[in-house]
Amino acid sequence: MRVLVTGAAGQLGTDVVDHLVASGDQVVAVDRQALDIADNEQVDATVADVHPDVVINCAAFTAVDRCETEIETAHDVNEHGVRFLARACDRVGAHLVHVSTDYVFDGMLDRAYREDDTTNPQSVYGMSKLAGERAAAEVLGDAVTIVRTSWVCGEHGNNMVKLVRRLAAAGNPMSFVDDQRGCPTFTADLAPALRSVAGNRPGGIYHLTNAGPVSWYEFVREILAASGHDPALVSPISTSELDPPRPAPRPANSVLDNARWIAEGRAPLRDFRAPLAELVARL
Repeated sequence: MRVLVTGAAGQLGTDVVDHLVASGDQVVAVDRQALDIADNEQVDATVADVHPDVVINCAAFTAVDRCETEIETAHDVNEHGVRFLARACDRVGAHLVHVSTDYVFDGMLDRAYREDDTTNPQSVYGMSKLAGERAAAEVLGDAVTIVRTSWVCGEHGNNMVKLVRRLAAAGNPMSFVDDQRGCPTFTADLAPALRSVAGNRPGGIYHLTNAGPVSWYEFVREILAASGHDPALVSPISTSELDPPRPAPRPANSVLDNARWIAEGRAPLRDFRAPLAELVARL
């Protein structure tokens, strides 16, 4: 495949590019400096020049709390930028694989969220990402595949695994919330799955996460144990006890049911503890 990867210097984008190259694909990787997806003219020129079979969009404004005050920027990137990419893909006949988020849901459901569940984002970040999903689908129809994921961690960039290991190395006791649940997802597993989607180009929406729902507190205990630290370094607190409170509301339930992926006979992504152990070994 000839693949254009946007957001290629980010945590997910880096692993996506590495996996595509290792798989023998022809890859054009652009970071934010090379392509600001919120710049319509840049997007048009880049996609026309590359003329890819598939665009995998890993570019996003993901600073969830900053989105609450930087509303225009959030929508410029997460909504309008996706629309620009979709239009450019439409012009050259490329399929768009767009990475989205659990934040499109309100987190109030008492079970894991399926692809066809009603969206109801509670944060600016979630609203902007849902608007991006809708913009891409409006332009491309079945020529876009939206992949929602959650709690992403990898070797590159900042994430919960690296934060917890830094805190533990300093010997600092820590507190994390025990009333927000989700599925940690590791880029080492998500990147190959995204390539599979890019190859098949099915259209529609997938939920795609590693298996093993946990609270943030439980996830931190797993990180500490995998890193050789005492899990007792972390204490559970409730979201209401956060001081200072987070500007953006978080979904209490971020667990995504990978229903469509499994129904189509695809192997589910591993329990998150396996790629966590591999990541800790690399770090």
